[in-house]
Amino acid sequence: MSLAQLHYTSATAGDDGGGARFTAVGAGIPTPVLAEAEQLLGYEPPAGAPYHPTTGELRSLPEAFSFSALSDGSHLLSRTVALGGPGAGGFHAHAVHLPAGTRLPGDALPITAWRSPSWASTAPDGSAPGPLAALPASAAFGPEALNDFAVSRSPWLAAVFADLRRVCDESAPSRLVLVERQCADVARWIALAGAVLPPETAQRLTFTTYTRRPSESPHRIVGVLPEDAPGPTGPDGGLLVRDCTGARPGETVDDAWAETCARIWRNRAPELFRAAAELPGEPFAAGPLAVTALCAGVPLGPDGRAAAANWAAERPYALDEVRTQQLTDALTAPDLDRTDAELSCVARLLTALDGRSAGAATASLGALLVTEAVHGGDVALEPPARSVFTGPAGERSAAALVTALGDDLRAELATGTPHAGAAPGRSVGRAVQLLRIARLLDVDCAELLHDVVGRMARSLLAEGAADCGAVLLDLLDEQFDVRTALLGELDRIAPQDPSAAERLLTEVALPFTGAQALPHLRMCAAAPDARAGGGEDRVKVLNTVLRASGMSPFTEPLVLRTAVGLVWGDAAPTAGEARLLLAGSTSDAHRTAGTWASLVAAALGAPAGDTEAPGLARDLLRGFPQEIDARARGALLLLEFARDVRSGAAKPGWAEQARKLRAGAEPVEPGVREQAFGALAGRLLDPDRPEAELYAFVHSDDPDLIAAYGAAARQDAVLARLRSDPSYVADCFTVWSSHPHAGRAWGETRAALLEEVLRPVVRGLSAGEVAAVEEAAERAGSSRTAEAFRTWNRPGGFRRRLGNRLAARVRRS
Repeated sequence: MSLAQLHYTSATAGDDGGGARFTAVGAGIPTPVLAEAEQLLGYEPPAGAPYHPTTGELRSLPEAFSFSALSDGSHLLSRTVALGGPGAGGFHAHAVHLPAGTRLPGDALPITAWRSPSWASTAPDGSAPGPLAALPASAAFGPEALNDFAVSRSPWLAAVFADLRRVCDESAPSRLVLVERQCADVARWIALAGAVLPPETAQRLTFTTYTRRPSESPHRIVGVLPEDAPGPTGPDGGLLVRDCTGARPGETVDDAWAETCARIWRNRAPELFRAAAELPGEPFAAGPLAVTALCAGVPLGPDGRAAAANWAAERPYALDEVRTQQLTDALTAPDLDRTDAELSCVARLLTALDGRSAGAATASLGALLVTEAVHGGDVALEPPARSVFTGPAGERSAAALVTALGDDLRAELATGTPHAGAAPGRSVGRAVQLLRIARLLDVDCAELLHDVVGRMARSLLAEGAADCGAVLLDLLDEQFDVRTALLGELDRIAPQDPSAAERLLTEVALPFTGAQALPHLRMCAAAPDARAGGGEDRVKVLNTVLRASGMSPFTEPLVLRTAVGLVWGDAAPTAGEARLLLAGSTSDAHRTAGTWASLVAAALGAPAGDTEAPGLARDLLRGFPQEIDARARGALLLLEFARDVRSGAAKPGWAEQARKLRAGAEPVEPGVREQAFGALAGRLLDPDRPEAELYAFVHSDDPDLIAAYGAAARQDAVLARLRSDPSYVADCFTVWSSHPHAGRAWGETRAALLEEVLRPVVRGLSAGEVAAVEEAAERAGSSRTAEAFRTWNRPGGFRRRLGNRLAARVRRS
């Protein structure tokens, strides 16, 4: 093809024109192209350029070599240089026009025309210039020159290539600004970019090696001198600035493609870019580059190696046997700092190659993964399949692994402490990993299994399955002996914390459907459904859970402990539930299971109004005479005392018994004290009480006992009886008006009862009911008692003066 030329020159002294103009235009260049070209071909000399530059100074001024896209889809490749003469602003631009869809001859990249001998610095004589047949490249970009430049810019390579990748993303209209002291170095950067970019992208990449105003440039790569460097504005601001004249950049580049490109250039191997382009992959994919580099012996970092392994895993047939071996050799090289992500990609590659590639390749990858698993401690890394170690090469590799890792493997299984500060769940995952590796390599660990599964079981209950549930199930499926031992140990310790066992079974469905009994695990698995079906009836839930165990608490009492823990957890049952539990199983079963303590807690924690608590206390005292300690025994005896008082079976001396039992139960639970003292007070409020017991009670001067009496007298049942029974009113008046000198506690309580309880009741009685009270008082006591009631009941302010007189009359009567 031929390239139409145009020349554009600034006005010089003596010209009759007032500005730059086209001095020569080739045939066939459309007029709109000239209008756009005029905006692209101008030149502004650097700040401080000499007004009358010498030949040497003129030669040192920057050269603007540009490849520009025009609105009609065509392109303009141009070279603009400064001219001599006064003013320092003279310039000459020589350009060629590439119509839409055309390229340079031989599909050469535009940057190869840098300093081509075909560029002219002056306008041609005569009329329109003829077309150029070619723009032969100069020697400025020879292979060694570019390699030397790339090595000199090593610190910036990856960062520039990462920016270049963003610049070439059409959805992000950003520009890469390269700051260099020489425009030739910007051209070299563009040449490096042309080598690493996909061919189509490299052909479309627009650039200029020099401008004073980078923010106004339409090019994707813009070269500037240090004095014109803008501040970085980031992708959103449109400018990505890389200053290659200052300090080396300190940030790391998180772009495997850019980092791989940089390493290839540092190793002076640009021919690898062409080789990588022949491999399948998306544009800017790191995999093809990384595979090509590793096969050629170029060392890469963890991200590059991971990209290579991942690419090869997705295309296991893309490489021949030789290159596959080269890749595996590079991936398994010693003394590399590998990441978890890289090892995960290597594992994917091994899975893809297993059975498809030579045994030596898969064996070396398998050996790497096993070694990293044992020494690196990455719990997420699964051991390879046994098939990777088949054949002579695999057997030799496995034998070498046993020699190198066997002792370390057994030692870690024996101690169970692979890493200090392991995260929750890692201990189980690590044990699973090591047991699978031991089976893979046929390392005998039979004598260690008991301790290993013991630690695993305790960790599973304490920490849960975390993220190791899937690999745990794989282990149990692969190794029957481990499955039997671990499930047996979990079942053995489940009664210690059945709620934890239930949580574990909701996280991972352990396979205990075989011949093992595993009653506790079966109960833990059945608990959620049992709760859903039993509703509020917790005893029903317990019986359902017990049935799930397949065993009777009479033959295996510990199932009772597990069931109680699943239903009530750390809480105690109610007294009624506890009585049903005790009746449903023998005291021997509860004693063996240790659940008797929950029954005692149910009795002692019962509220004062729980009528089941006294009966439960009696049963507990008979059923567990050796297990209950002295304090709890005293509290239970208080509850039994309440039962005896209510039933009439209590021996004489109630007040003294209550005080003595309370002293032996300190610190006594409030509900227990209120139950016992309330029963005593209620009995003393009955008209058929033993008067001797009332007398002893009143004169005990025990604040707690007398306070319980005052509280009982205010209960609804007592108030209702007072309102309906005149005889009961007379009886209470008689008692509450008596014994004024029995003690301060009684004096304050009786006075309060007269004023706060009895007087409001009497005021609500009719005249006939009041007369009935007076008659009952006289019948039960004497006429003086009746007179005392009438005097007490009179309105007026003299009641207080008559208080002692009334009391004296009652005593005499």
